Amino acid sequence: MKILGVDPGTIVTGYGIIEFNHNELTYVKSGLIKIPAIKDFAPRLQKIYDDLILLMKKYDPDEFALETAFYGKNVQSALKIGYARGVSLLAAAHNKLSIKEYSPREIKKSVVGNGASSKEQVQFMVKKLLNLRNIKIKFDETDALAVAICHAFKVATPNKKSKNWKEFIEANPDKLIN
Repeated sequence: MKILGVDPGTIVTGYGIIEFNHNELTYVKSGLIKIPAIKDFAPRLQKIYDDLILLMKKYDPDEFALETAFYGKNVQSALKIGYARGVSLLAAAHNKLSIKEYSPREIKKSVVGNGASSKEQVQFMVKKLLNLRNIKIKFDETDALAVAICHAFKVATPNKKSKNWKEFIEANPDKLIN
């Protein structure tokens, strides 16, 4: 199964594509959609939509995973992120992809084991899980790849809810990296 993960943003939107087969994760592609700094917001959203459509046509993902909105103190920022999420969801819907959304905390917990992990910790684990040791990669890319990895893990263990990290490791020894 090929999964496209997206970390939506109004200045930079990160994307990451992975293959997940037989509990094996394989890196396919990741990158940034850099949105032009223009005053009109509609063309910025159009850029996100157009670039995601091109990615979907080129890489033909089976599933689409998206980070849910982070609720901060700035309402305007939250609204703008909502717009970026909306056009991302629309692009996936237009391509008839299965869509799943995950909270930032759920993604971090799935990839790192701690829902309050730093961006550096997420980046380290994503690079480790996908064998990207010598590749320079931006935080927005690793965040998007983390979304895709989180989705892969959820698909692999749909009804197995672990109460804690130790229980998850005991139930999934094949996911350990030595």
